[in-house]
Amino acid sequence: MNARLLHTPEGVRDIYGEEFARKEAVENLLQQKLRSFGYQDIQTPTFEYFDVFSSEIGTTPSKELYKFFDKEGNTLVLRPDFTPSMARCTAKYFAEMNGPLRFGYVGNTFTNTSNLQGKLKEVTQIGAELMGDGSAEADGEVIALLISCLLSTGLKEFQVALGDVDYFKGVCEAAGIDEDTETTLRDYVSSKNYFAAEELLAECDVADRYKDVLLKCADMLGSMDSLKEAKALVDNEKSIQAIARLEQVYEVLRLYGVEKYVSFDLGLLSKYKYYTGIIFKAYTYGIGDAVVTGGRYDTLLARFGKPMCAIGFMIVVDDLLNALSRQQIKVSYDYQFSRLTYTKENFHEKLKEATERRAKGEKIELIPEETTNE
Repeated sequence: MNARLLHTPEGVRDIYGEEFARKEAVENLLQQKLRSFGYQDIQTPTFEYFDVFSSEIGTTPSKELYKFFDKEGNTLVLRPDFTPSMARCTAKYFAEMNGPLRFGYVGNTFTNTSNLQGKLKEVTQIGAELMGDGSAEADGEVIALLISCLLSTGLKEFQVALGDVDYFKGVCEAAGIDEDTETTLRDYVSSKNYFAAEELLAECDVADRYKDVLLKCADMLGSMDSLKEAKALVDNEKSIQAIARLEQVYEVLRLYGVEKYVSFDLGLLSKYKYYTGIIFKAYTYGIGDAVVTGGRYDTLLARFGKPMCAIGFMIVVDDLLNALSRQQIKVSYDYQFSRLTYTKENFHEKLKEATERRAKGEKIELIPEETTNE
């Protein structure tokens, strides 16, 4: 027998036994919290047409997609990201509704990348989307919901970094930076690569007053004071409005009573180009990357024929579980099975007992008495 058949490909793994029970318990906690805020369950396909995740949509790069063909020759991909799927689904089935629409989902996503640094290629995500409401109150609800979700699992030590991509875009527009350069610069700023960002801005001959602000974006983080400092550095309307929106959302979060979990980071940007305003990530101890990402994507649904504003987030369940383990936070789950043995002579009697106990909700394993599989 080929030993390779026993192993999974790189980046995926088997989950079973108590680990699966624990994961399922966390998923149930998160889903219950989504439903408590009025988010209805929705399920989209595991694979979609390639165009749903094309570069025009602004999602995952083509080289990181798992692509294959159907018998008609159409290019299909395993979903790398739920948001475009949700936008496509909403545009199709809720075309006559203007919102607000609230959806919650759970499922696996797939990213084909070799630069994993130990990360999985297949992960489980749980998320929420609020469509048809462009208000600061909607932003606040979604962020408060994600905080409530994390708290429901027992997580206490975490921080939600909150930014607005329009602050960065406003400065880029004022500086006359083209879209391709902006995309490259966004990657440098979000990864705190100051030297590469400075070199790129010098090559583009960006005026010093804009260059200084763009380089400072990566360090514009902290409390409300950081927003005041950021506002004083700009004079374009888009950036000023971005700061005003962050201030409004913070006031909403104060009403929810969750402001202690929130900080600001104007260098917070994303590889997903469909984000248009508020953007956020949640971080906690023991995990090098964000356990939650999200933001506002007001132009994405128009790509599918239904102009509608929207905001949402997704939780990487696998990373959240790792954080809970490393912080020694216990999750309650039922993994108790009762074993009931039988012989050929008493099988009928034992089967009846097992059936009655199962009907009461017990987990009964019925096995032959001579079985020694301990």
